[in-house]
Amino acid sequence: MIRIDAVWLAVQPMDMRAGAERLLASVVKVFGAAQAHHGYLFANARHTRIKLLVHDGFGVWCAARRLNIGGFAWPAQGSTTGTPLALTREQFDALVLGLPWQRLEDLRVITRL
Repeated sequence: MIRIDAVWLAVQPMDMRAGAERLLASVVKVFGAAQAHHGYLFANARHTRIKLLVHDGFGVWCAARRLNIGGFAWPAQGSTTGTPLALTREQFDALVLGLPWQRLEDLRVITRL
């Protein structure tokens, strides 16, 4: 398995035709460098496709996922300053399944019947 210590979500939409080199260039532009064992998530403008770029210390891995129905829960561009967001492992797991990862804490407690 590939070790991933941190996952970063890029808020700006990315053209999903982009390959590992172009995604890596975007990571270097935003962060200054791609850190080993960090994952970087990108989505298209409709939030129906995502790509994950992971630097494993030796090279980069690129994985893609798309939803046939619905879309991934992605923050609106205007809701943040355009800076990437750090995700916890639980948030990442929920996001790739298409679940509302921003509301994980709210979903842990039942307040109404």
